[in-house]
Amino acid sequence: MRRPTDCSVELASTAKVAALMKGSLHSDELLSAVVAPASKLKTGRRMSHVYVMDIPAYDKLLIVTDAAINIQPDLDQKRDICQNAVDLMHLLGVAKPLVAVLAAVETVNSKMPSTLDAAALTVMAARGQIEGAIVDGPLAFDNAISIEAAQAKCIASPVAGQADILLVPDLEAGNMLAKQLIYFAGADAAGLVLGARVPIILTSRADPAKVRTASAALARLTAAKRLEPRMPL
Repeated sequence: MRRPTDCSVELASTAKVAALMKGSLHSDELLSAVVAPASKLKTGRRMSHVYVMDIPAYDKLLIVTDAAINIQPDLDQKRDICQNAVDLMHLLGVAKPLVAVLAAVETVNSKMPSTLDAAALTVMAARGQIEGAIVDGPLAFDNAISIEAAQAKCIASPVAGQADILLVPDLEAGNMLAKQLIYFAGADAAGLVLGARVPIILTSRADPAKVRTASAALARLTAAKRLEPRMPL
């Protein structure tokens, strides 16, 4: 008997549906079907998860990535995670998103691999290996979203205090940050998996209907924008 996930992936692979949504099952059940050789949904890009967040205390949308898929991404995987988020921001109308690569400190420290990756990603963006964004790091969370905090630490950065995207060091940091923003800061959130041939709506089984609806709407927008040259919204 074929699994429901296999049927769903086949529909997406044959362009009969434009997005996938996880129901009451574990994320790895759906994603394992998506990355299976027969699915035809894989691309050359690493898949990653984004939380698009509307936070009352912040004056614009903020993406937190990756909070659900890549546990301890290496530098190349972080490059793909970053590019996925940047491409989504382009679809949302932000021409040159500002990416803050987060760490616990804002200086490079050889004993903290996250700061080394952040510095490398900054240079990669300057060399065109990450396209369509301004990337800077390492930046601590406060410096990334607060101009006052950045000024107090004398940080000169085109991203500090006004980030559009927070690229976290690992899944644990991203998951805790996103859920703190939702539960403590009252953020509204939509969650998507990017990097496949269709957007994948990946929400927590504990998420309320509002989050699921927002995620579905974001997937609808993403799918339509991808087809825009052939099919207007």
